[in-house]
Amino acid sequence: MAETATARRSRITPEREAELYAAVLDLLREVGYDALTMDAVAARTKSSKATLYRQWGGKAELVVRAMRHSKRGIADVDTGSLRGDFLELLAREDDCVMEQNSALMRALAMAVHSNPDLLKAFRELLIEPEIVEMRKVLQRAVDRGEIRPDNPAMDYVLHMVIGGFAARTFIDERPPTQEFLRKYFDAVVFPALGA
Repeated sequence: MAETATARRSRITPEREAELYAAVLDLLREVGYDALTMDAVAARTKSSKATLYRQWGGKAELVVRAMRHSKRGIADVDTGSLRGDFLELLAREDDCVMEQNSALMRALAMAVHSNPDLLKAFRELLIEPEIVEMRKVLQRAVDRGEIRPDNPAMDYVLHMVIGGFAARTFIDERPPTQEFLRKYFDAVVFPALGA
């Protein structure tokens, strides 16, 4: 999927691609996944629908690639400590962006269950790369002696992080914030890792 998509997208400049992705995310926040159409994306971005299909193959891949584009990699952060790495990653998004991303994730979580194409794209283009990057962050912590290499919690760090982020709205009826997530990491994630 990745090689095909790269070949399809080769004609669009990085600037235009970023513009298209931003418009897709804006539309997604406005109308949700099910109501988002390629016609609406084409109109919003002043593109042809044929160009969108040629470059991304369909709505699912376009949406997930837009989400992936808006995320910065996590494996490149290396502050010298696991806590420092997590806090550095947390500092990349202010509370307003976190609130927007939380709403986006809630909308997509519902759509993923009824759309196999979206689920496949979500797993291949967003979840699996995040797992690989998180493993790199954790392996550095193991190499520094911060985490035991056999700690079973390492397999669940991404689950814990996403869970804390997503559950904040459901349980507390408030969006996730940097302060909440810092406390959550200190109370839940780091103790589970023995860090």
